Amino acid sequence: MTNRLNAVLIIGSAPDSVLVRTWDLSPFASRVAINNAWQLFDGWTYLIYPEDFPPNKLPDLPVAKHKKLITAEEYVPQQNHFGGFVYAGGTMAFTAGYWALGALKPDLMAYVGCDMVYSNEKNKSSHFYGNGTADPLRADLTLQSLEAKSIRLMALAHSQNCAVINLSQQPESRLRFPRTDISDLSLHADHASLLDRQGELLSEQQVLKAFAVEKELGYMVPSGRYWEHESEFDKNKLREVDGLWTQAFTG
Repeated sequence: MTNRLNAVLIIGSAPDSVLVRTWDLSPFASRVAINNAWQLFDGWTYLIYPEDFPPNKLPDLPVAKHKKLITAEEYVPQQNHFGGFVYAGGTMAFTAGYWALGALKPDLMAYVGCDMVYSNEKNKSSHFYGNGTADPLRADLTLQSLEAKSIRLMALAHSQNCAVINLSQQPESRLRFPRTDISDLSLHADHASLLDRQGELLSEQQVLKAFAVEKELGYMVPSGRYWEHESEFDKNKLREVDGLWTQAFTG
């Protein structure tokens, strides 16, 4: 990876998120931990969490000067700028991406520990800290297709000249971002090659069609608390929007 890239690492709580403990994270200008992921390592620079995150699970305050806590006050405006929670998907893996895209203006966003695949095997942990709630799998009209939501985020990132990759080493992922091994990042000579790789996965015509349908529906909740207005949204229409995003992915 070249140092001239403004690279952001987004870390979730899946079991393989522990990989960050073994990686050289110096190429990443920002390291965004989601919810409990700050416990993994001391090298996080931002911690993003929802309004209902238990206070006793936060790091001791005050945090170091080079670290910052990101709450709804910061991420809701950024999310709204990119179309709002109803279209983006109401789970923190996507919220973190949209916040980073707007606030940090990266050239590259890399994800790890956010595959949103949960094993049914007994005695197998769902998170690095043990078993937790599979938040993205809850019954929520904004999360009918996690794959579609990841394609939407990738398309919006692409429009901002930002490449998105998935550093996960897990066999399955709900994210449709290009897979990359961290040891191969140095093979990408420049920003343009990352964007070209991503652009090949997106149909511009279908992306524009999906955005047009979103605009026509006009589903927006400025407060970010879309669940308080759930009766105002047509679940089937949102499923159709997800279908358009799925069709926009050519990989």
